[in-house]
Amino acid sequence: MTPVIEVVTNRVTLGEGPHWDIPSQSLYYVDILGQALHKYVPATNTHTKAKIEGGPVGFAVPVQGRKNSFVIGLGRKIALVKWNGVSEEVSEMKILVEVDNEIGHLNNRFNDGKADPTGRLWAGTMGPEPEIGKLEPEKGSLYTLANTCQVKRHLKKVSISNGLAWNPQLQKMYYIDSPLRTIDQYDYDVTKNEISNKKVVFDFDKHNIPGVPDGMTIDADGNLWVAVFNGGRLIKINPNTSELLDTIYFPAKQITAIAFGGPNLDTLYVTSAQLVVDGESQPEPAGAVFKVTNVGAKGLPCANVRLNID
Repeated sequence: MTPVIEVVTNRVTLGEGPHWDIPSQSLYYVDILGQALHKYVPATNTHTKAKIEGGPVGFAVPVQGRKNSFVIGLGRKIALVKWNGVSEEVSEMKILVEVDNEIGHLNNRFNDGKADPTGRLWAGTMGPEPEIGKLEPEKGSLYTLANTCQVKRHLKKVSISNGLAWNPQLQKMYYIDSPLRTIDQYDYDVTKNEISNKKVVFDFDKHNIPGVPDGMTIDADGNLWVAVFNGGRLIKINPNTSELLDTIYFPAKQITAIAFGGPNLDTLYVTSAQLVVDGESQPEPAGAVFKVTNVGAKGLPCANVRLNID
């Protein structure tokens, strides 16, 4: 099959965290450095956004059972916001927790987050990046947020916390720390909320893939789809065999994240960035969201966060 790629939104600075909302048949995503939550509705071809004050917006995930409510990463904080999808500002904000409070980590920020299929939020941080591409390494961590707003740290010395995915059986978790250039697998005990037995299931160096792995999703067959930042492509891999199954190339270098969407969850929505790296600017359509059809795969529904708070 030959994928068909279309540009469907306006450009942003650093698009990330696409989340397909089934009830509204719309795509939510963030512009991290633009500090905004975005919504794209394919049926009407409308694109709206809300500016959020307080720091970079690392991710935004809808909350189960709370209309127009999202859990977002805001700098080092996790916050609950309300947005009707139309207004240029969010209507409410409540800070839930703050992480990375240790000396030397106060300039960290959340970089990616996603709910696992049970509704538990997983979100990770990264260290300061005073200049794009010039990162203070191993300053971040990976956390979960329980529905009562208790945080648990699972990993330390993370450089750029990125893609997350879980296999359909919810026994394995896949994770990306971008500069490592690997896709890592952990055994996941969903009852105890514990990960263990780290294993590299795909190595960019061994496959001579340029760039670094960024966002990630999983399809109904258990294959991983990985965005390659500075590599201008998505790759499809089998985590059980470490096989590279497919590559989709894009007219933009900084591909950041992916989500399956559409009425049948067989369309890929792909975010991108237009960051200036080493003095090199990114021409159009960098920073847009791409719609990719005819990919020969179906995804799993994006999970919402479950919260038990007033």
